[in-house]
Amino acid sequence: MSKLQLSLACHISDRTRALRDGSIPIEGVDVNWIAPHVAEIFWRMCQYEEFDISEMSLGAYTTLIGKGNSPFIAIPVFPSRMFRHSGIYVSAKSGIEHPQELIGRRIGIPEYAQTACIWMRGMLHHEYEVAPESVTWIAGGVEQPGRKERVKLDLPSSIHLERIAEHESLNSALCKGEVDALLSADAPSAFVAGDPRVRRLFPDFRSVEQDYFLRTRLFPIMHTLVIRRDIYEHNPWVAQSLLQAFSQAKHKVEDELTGYCGWLISMLPWSTAELQDTRKIMGDDFWPYGLEPNMHVLDTFCEYAKEQGLTSRKVLPRELFARNTVDAWKL
Repeated sequence: MSKLQLSLACHISDRTRALRDGSIPIEGVDVNWIAPHVAEIFWRMCQYEEFDISEMSLGAYTTLIGKGNSPFIAIPVFPSRMFRHSGIYVSAKSGIEHPQELIGRRIGIPEYAQTACIWMRGMLHHEYEVAPESVTWIAGGVEQPGRKERVKLDLPSSIHLERIAEHESLNSALCKGEVDALLSADAPSAFVAGDPRVRRLFPDFRSVEQDYFLRTRLFPIMHTLVIRRDIYEHNPWVAQSLLQAFSQAKHKVEDELTGYCGWLISMLPWSTAELQDTRKIMGDDFWPYGLEPNMHVLDTFCEYAKEQGLTSRKVLPRELFARNTVDAWKL
């Protein structure tokens, strides 16, 4: 019996490499793997539904589910997670030293529904009382003018969202002090180049993020994996095949990271020590797949999406995922 031929757009990482090279197959599926930049994947999937399966922004996807018109259904696989305190940059001209000083300021964002921005706004709101309504959001491309939202927004009037000038980038505006701060998943080029006009709000972000995790137990989820709804409805078994294969690929790299085999999977000389330190803080399974182990993180994110006006109601985490993937099979 021939396998189902499907396209899959996903970035290549240690967690997905075994799927890309075929060492871990997806049962019943032959995939045409496509790996452009993840922002391009999201744009092409949200605008044109180009792929059968793709990595997807959790923010864009949750917004679509909240509107009740998502052409996709997700499975509880999370290819990208990242603490985001490091993604808040301030202009030296702003004089901002502390998070509370963001209140009343102009803050740049690539997209209001960008997942990283949702997490950062939620963190600023609940940790430092910087409510989404207390600032003016300026949306635009970090490096290139003309960036647009991937999903249509219907924000309440209490949210002040403007667009940057058509010819302007947020990186340039931050350097000139035209925006006081920037929330972004990608570091602005001025910061990367060491420009003194731009700095991080949290220079010692690692210790701040570790403290944040210990207090909140939140390791923010950035991306999930979605299937085009028409594909899923005709082939519901594909969801379980994908969940099992992606889980196996993640377990494989977890085993390799321990270094017990006598060689390093990474060029970092002390990566095994780093893994041990991470597990001391976050536990052995610090990057779980599946709904139940991630319920707290997902529920918090859904609450943030509602608070920030992206959804008119709080989406329940269970609503996000294919029904046949939310309950684990047990012997």
